[in-house]
Amino acid sequence: MLLCVAAGTLHAAGPTPLFAQNGVVASRSPIASEVGVEIMRTGGNAVDAAVATGFALAVTYASVVFFFVWGFLLIHTAEGEVVANDHREKAPLAATHDMYLDEEGEVVEGLSTASPLAVGVPGTVDGLLAALERHGTISRREAIAPAVRLARDGFPLPHDIAQQLASRREAFAEHPATLAVFSKPDGEPFAAGDLFRQPDLAATLERIAEQGRDGFYQGETADLIVREMEQIGGLVTREDLAAYRSAWREPVRGTYREHEIVAMPPPSSGGVLLVQMLNMLEPFDVRGSGFGSAATIHRMIEAERRAYADRAVHLGDPDFYDVPIGLLTSKDYALERLADFNPKAASSSDDVAAGQLPPEGPETTHVSVMDAAGNAVAYTTTLNFSFGAKMVVTGAGFLLNNEMDDFSARPFTPNAYGLIGGEANAIAPGKRMLSSMTPTIVLKEGKPWLVTGSPGGSTIITTVLQVIVNAIDHGMDLGDAVAAPRFHHQWQPNRVIVERHGISPDTRALLEAMGHEQLVEIRWGRGIGDANSAMRAPAGLTAVADPRNAGGAAGL
Repeated sequence: MLLCVAAGTLHAAGPTPLFAQNGVVASRSPIASEVGVEIMRTGGNAVDAAVATGFALAVTYASVVFFFVWGFLLIHTAEGEVVANDHREKAPLAATHDMYLDEEGEVVEGLSTASPLAVGVPGTVDGLLAALERHGTISRREAIAPAVRLARDGFPLPHDIAQQLASRREAFAEHPATLAVFSKPDGEPFAAGDLFRQPDLAATLERIAEQGRDGFYQGETADLIVREMEQIGGLVTREDLAAYRSAWREPVRGTYREHEIVAMPPPSSGGVLLVQMLNMLEPFDVRGSGFGSAATIHRMIEAERRAYADRAVHLGDPDFYDVPIGLLTSKDYALERLADFNPKAASSSDDVAAGQLPPEGPETTHVSVMDAAGNAVAYTTTLNFSFGAKMVVTGAGFLLNNEMDDFSARPFTPNAYGLIGGEANAIAPGKRMLSSMTPTIVLKEGKPWLVTGSPGGSTIITTVLQVIVNAIDHGMDLGDAVAAPRFHHQWQPNRVIVERHGISPDTRALLEAMGHEQLVEIRWGRGIGDANSAMRAPAGLTAVADPRNAGGAAGL
């Protein structure tokens, strides 16, 4: 087994990708990546490895991955089938359209992010088990066993996770069950290197391994969840849990410069916007204008501006809203959207609305896995905010999500990420909220070539866009394509955020002269996104963990 751990800092050149012959896994946790590779070493395929890595992440990367969460799985099989598993949370049956508004119709701050009403019905357990049953080769006990051992026996806390736990100690203290899990018995914070054991979580995992989905959505675990909901005033009931099922969906497909793009469909907005933006870029000589040039950045910003304007109006849960996927991802529509593009001047977001469509007929984290047989998996999952709602289910050992904030609390009122949505993404019982998560597989000559995705809220889609453009247009190797500086525009607010040292003073001056006046250098974290990715090379497979965060790529 080979293991390459990202250093957590950006460099002028990207990290050297890990190379392996038979399989690779790139994730936010080196331990979880090793779990996935070990599954392939003992005969499992990429789907088996992705599922085992997902369960291991629930133990080793608790700020983002836990069972009361959700995710999107995009799978390419060795036989050439491509499928998408949507295990997005649903709104509880007791949810209502205006549940986050006061008597004056104004959004009540915090209700959708930091209250019991923020919790949606989780989908991760059902989704991972469904993927394993349909496309895996090992038993669920084999897939979950490494996670059980990590939770029961513990693992040394990495420095970055220990820091996260210590920095949120005050928030955890408001919830005794949370503090009990994420601090020492005496209440003191964990330090790097401390052995981190989670016995309640181990017991929950063992119930899932023995009973399957019934070990989570019914029985003892469900009783613990419902008891917690009743005590804190949440809406999730036994009926909500028992009724939840993940959905198999047809992926969004597009083409870009002789490559096929396969990405997640709604309720993800990511696949539609990714293909739409690539369609808007394809007529331009991106390679000729050069990486990081004002001309290239200007063109990409204008594509992003128009795509995110469409997101606000036309995207939602396809089970509740007829999303015009075919029209939005057509190349003719992309040309129409760019009809008013000025290569020398920025548009105003106030003047850019969603496109007019003709009627059409009837902390997040990402894992990339590839094996030698041609199986590939792009898996993105999240609690929404870091540590979700900060509330642990007493006796079960896992955190509650706060994903209800991804609905539009009120039409065209920004959510916590500044994203705007309309009635297509309004709250309704049993409805899945819109997401930006964009697990993506790029095919070259019909075979998986690049597997990528990212966390980052509204910046996820533009992160994936830039990794793909870097690899295809600019000819970067995987390490450079992932590490290269990023920028982001999302229509509203009308600003461009850029990574520190991401553009030169000369380029900034040229962009400002074009009218891109709101160029904001980000001051939080290590950068935009965390695109743990894998790529097929002429002699084998490569993988890299994004250097913006600690993480690891492992290979067999």
